[in-house]
Amino acid sequence: MHSGGFPWLSLLLMLPLAGAMAMYFVTESTARWIALAATLADLFVALPLWWLFDPQTSQMQFTEHIAWITAPPIYYSLGLDGISLPLVLMTAGIMPLCVLASWNAITTRVQSFMAMLLIMETAMVGVFVALDFVLFYVFWEAMLIPMYLLIGVWGGPNRLYAATKFFLYTLAGSVLLLVAIFALYFYGGHTFDILALSQGTYPASLQTWLFLAFFAAFAVKVPMFPFHTWLPDAHVEAPTAGSVILASILLKMGTYGFLRFSLPMLPDASRSFTPMMVTLSIIAIIYGAYMALAQVDLKKLIAYSSVSHMGFVTLGLFVLNQQGIEGAVLQMVNHGITTGALFLCVGMIYERTHSRLIADNVGLASPMPQYATLLVIFALSSLGLPGTNSFVGEFLVLVGTFLWSKVATAFASLGIILAAAYILWMIQRVVFGVPSPHQLPKLKDLNKRELATLVPLALLVFWIGLFPNPLVSRMHQSVNNMIDSMSRAKVAPTAQPSAGEAAPLLADSGEPLKIEETSR
Repeated sequence: MHSGGFPWLSLLLMLPLAGAMAMYFVTESTARWIALAATLADLFVALPLWWLFDPQTSQMQFTEHIAWITAPPIYYSLGLDGISLPLVLMTAGIMPLCVLASWNAITTRVQSFMAMLLIMETAMVGVFVALDFVLFYVFWEAMLIPMYLLIGVWGGPNRLYAATKFFLYTLAGSVLLLVAIFALYFYGGHTFDILALSQGTYPASLQTWLFLAFFAAFAVKVPMFPFHTWLPDAHVEAPTAGSVILASILLKMGTYGFLRFSLPMLPDASRSFTPMMVTLSIIAIIYGAYMALAQVDLKKLIAYSSVSHMGFVTLGLFVLNQQGIEGAVLQMVNHGITTGALFLCVGMIYERTHSRLIADNVGLASPMPQYATLLVIFALSSLGLPGTNSFVGEFLVLVGTFLWSKVATAFASLGIILAAAYILWMIQRVVFGVPSPHQLPKLKDLNKRELATLVPLALLVFWIGLFPNPLVSRMHQSVNNMIDSMSRAKVAPTAQPSAGEAAPLLADSGEPLKIEETSR
């Protein structure tokens, strides 16, 4: 445990915040450089954590614990484990690329735009490292406002509709999250400490209600089917950096919430809701892929592919075995890299042709060979080609699902076949089509700034695709610890007849044998 040592995590939170404050005193051209410097400094602070992290323990590392409010006891409590480490590193890695992507694309109110990006970074890292429920909630809500402004001020023609829809959906979920936090506080021994609450036992009926409240908050964020309708609108209207942050990091907060709260705190309810969660995940995988097939707008195609890919993540989480959960965490990172890169590619072509329609962006291989090569790499990663990062994640998820149910695996695999269909069809038109003569003068290949944005992501695609072990080995202990804690009985013995009646239902609702096998 690194408590009392160097405050790594506080520094991660403070650097972007300091950069955001500096924005109000500088000119437009300086603002871009300060935002780049603040995000790169954050990345340089985050990278040592990869080497300093001890993969042999499941305990929280780099912990900081300072009393914040005395009554009720709320702490400024931070820590990292094998589940949150990859997500923090991904956030720190994606943000400098968002600044680079917005360099020329954003021309109005540049200082405010960069300040919003930096405040977002603080809030997103805060969500992944908070170990106090109130602190978690503060960061969770703090992310809403800058994202709303990014879409609503710098977005496309329908930006106000998209921003308001995103805000209302997410806020509705968050209200129920707050109610669940208070219920846990009163039942869990008057503490907001996430680790202590994960060790507690709760009556079966309470678990069910809390699970549903968490589900409302996290499913909207992922977004799971049928709560996904805000996502394509938000993606299409958001500026490129907004789309990248949405796809790469914001959607992961929902799946992280399930992983950090629903599974360890409410194991019995999680088991009893597994069939529902698996069904919704498979619907999302197939539905998202079918919708992607029908799109004429590049951004919408990638947005629906996100719904499909995030279905794999929630599927992996709720089959409740090691392979599934590790695959899900890996897939969260993979999706962040691949889909973030695809949105960057769309942003770059949009800056040239001012259109996102596939019909207006065809035949880019000859005028833009570098761009076309990188686009193909990310597209093949998105469909899960062996050797790329998504293959490893989706494979582990499908192995985990197979151990739970063969039928579910067969249906989930359809998503991969459909992904191949819409991705290859998109590549065929965009890369290898015949370019229209009036577009050719606009199609200049990538400049150094754009290459610097995409090449690191392409390297990560192959690194995780060929050597996933460094990433997976850091999750092992944390995932195993969570599965162990789930397999211990967590239903509190209560004298309430309602809870007593509900307990057998929970036991009967799945197939007990299957549960026994997979939860070990």
